[in-house]
Amino acid sequence: MADDEEVQRVFDALDNVERIADPEARSRAQAQITAETKERATRWAAERAELAHGMKAEGESVRGIAKRLGVKPSTVQDLLRGYRGSGKDRPRAESDGAHDG
Repeated sequence: MADDEEVQRVFDALDNVERIADPEARSRAQAQITAETKERATRWAAERAELAHGMKAEGESVRGIAKRLGVKPSTVQDLLRGYRGSGKDRPRAESDGAHDG
């Protein structure tokens, strides 16, 4: 699958960065990648949430969405609820009004 090949090329490039012999050059490259990845992650999460909402509106189940997007069902639930970041910042189940069962 072409998508898998693209992903593998990214992983190969990251492996190459880890093999940079000069520790300072390696650290600079890692810092650049980390900064760019943070910015992209925000955009990608918004895109994934929009896609999950569209699938849900079409009647797809949380598990079905998870399978199609290659993520865990809990991640899909987070996307649909608008949660981001770590679980420590999320409201408790009894206070957010959402009960899955």
